[in-house]
Amino acid sequence: MSSPEPTLTADVAVVGGGFGGVAAALAAARAGATVVLVEEHSRVGGQVTTQALPALDEHPHIESFGASASYRAFRDTVRAHYGGVANPGGGWVSRLCFEPAVAQRVLDTSLADAKVTVLTGLAPVAARVEAGRVRDVTFSDGTVLAAAVFCDATERGDLAPLAGFATVTGSEGRDAYGEPDAVPGGPDPAAQQSFTWCALVEHDPGADHTGPAPADYAALRDRLSFDIPGWDGGVHRYRMFTDGPDGKPPFWTYRRLRATAPELVVLNWATNDCAGHDPIGDPAGAERAGRELTAAFVHWLRTEAPREDGGRGFPGLRLAPEAAGTPDGFAEAPYLREARRIVVDRPVTGHDLAPLPGRARARHLPGSLGVTWYHVDLHERTGHPAPVYRETAPFTIPAASLVPRGAVNLLAAAKNLGATQVAAAAYRVHHGEWAVGEAAGALAARAALDRRPVSDVRDPAFLITVQRDLVAAGVPLAWVADVPAEHPRFAAVQLAAAHGALDGERARDLAVEPDRPAGPADVVAAREAALALGAAPSAVDTDRPFGAVLEDITR
Repeated sequence: MSSPEPTLTADVAVVGGGFGGVAAALAAARAGATVVLVEEHSRVGGQVTTQALPALDEHPHIESFGASASYRAFRDTVRAHYGGVANPGGGWVSRLCFEPAVAQRVLDTSLADAKVTVLTGLAPVAARVEAGRVRDVTFSDGTVLAAAVFCDATERGDLAPLAGFATVTGSEGRDAYGEPDAVPGGPDPAAQQSFTWCALVEHDPGADHTGPAPADYAALRDRLSFDIPGWDGGVHRYRMFTDGPDGKPPFWTYRRLRATAPELVVLNWATNDCAGHDPIGDPAGAERAGRELTAAFVHWLRTEAPREDGGRGFPGLRLAPEAAGTPDGFAEAPYLREARRIVVDRPVTGHDLAPLPGRARARHLPGSLGVTWYHVDLHERTGHPAPVYRETAPFTIPAASLVPRGAVNLLAAAKNLGATQVAAAAYRVHHGEWAVGEAAGALAARAALDRRPVSDVRDPAFLITVQRDLVAAGVPLAWVADVPAEHPRFAAVQLAAAHGALDGERARDLAVEPDRPAGPADVVAAREAALALGAAPSAVDTDRPFGAVLEDITR
């Protein structure tokens, strides 16, 4: 039987419209590629829209450096909608909390301005592949999309296995890479993290929205509490509207998305983390369990949650369907903390992200296409209930982590990058997903327009071309505190740093001090970077400002 003719064609097809998919589409369009973005749910945005979780998890430097121009533009536009208020929701877990409808408006406008074709309500069901090249993808309505390069930005990492590329789920096991936070022994594909089916609620103190208890409430109620296990091994105690007995801030403002009346809160708490299910292999069963658990949490909050006055329950809690964009106030989709991860020759591991003595950044990984930073944050894994919180140092996104083994024109563009479960737990949050998607989109566009396989990013010359595209668009490739995107030497510092130029004396601090001359160790690092960039090592000396030296070797 012959294959159907493509319904649509593009230079770059982005399959999955979550935060990573949007960033990939915008980056590819910015580079001059024609782009089609296809999303399974009713709207784009993922974490900030359909998953009802627009309380951004980010690194501590996000307000000043360590983010791309496009990510800053998203944050700035959200704040502009609220008249410049820094944190419209005032949630204490994040520097920027806001409503899903605002996120949707901002992302829809950005994609329209970039002339990205957006299709929603369509899931990939088949892929035609020849010798590692994805020819086209068929979607649930029969649409057939052909493209020069495909980006897999689906929430579960669906496209890569659909196209026949190997993926990993759960934990690789401690034996694989010696990661202390991997599960003991060999691989455990079932050891997936808990997920959360969020819901949005408002509080009307004079009303009673209490309904009948969910059918499974009696079986679940013992799991429901304001008190949650802490990363320090203790129990952290909270109250609804006031500080807890051990000084913890209120539950109500944890992820508050709207601070004006009626206030709006997203329920994403350890209590409604749904563990022990397989959201990748059995999405229908897992998602049913996730919704049931959150429904039980809502009923507990209305009827049994301890009040500050000694009573029980907050019957004025109302599910907010108009805010969630759904009929019932529950999120349209679950918040998944991990996806299938592509198999690459050498995945990013937890060791690659760990703090190192005498260094402000994590281990240098070759081929950086972006930066992000978050701690390793592993929620309960099936069969392994203990959560993991482990510090990391500022780290990067290596190009090799985006290219599935054997792929000619497919890239990972979200939580599905080539990293171990431990490392992926540090890439998975809002800023990290955006940064991975933006890196994939830029690489996809360059490969499509130059008619090269994505695996050519291993070629130093092609890698540098992609990196130049990124820095020209205001995307940092390395952690630098004092050379912003508007600095005349931003591109030079970032490009040289991506090739190891900061591995000398400048490794000790995130500030580069581009006007200060190089020390002896800086000279060695800069000469190595010059060789990687194809420049003459003799261009490096100590008589001029270090920024000028880096400018010379990156011309």
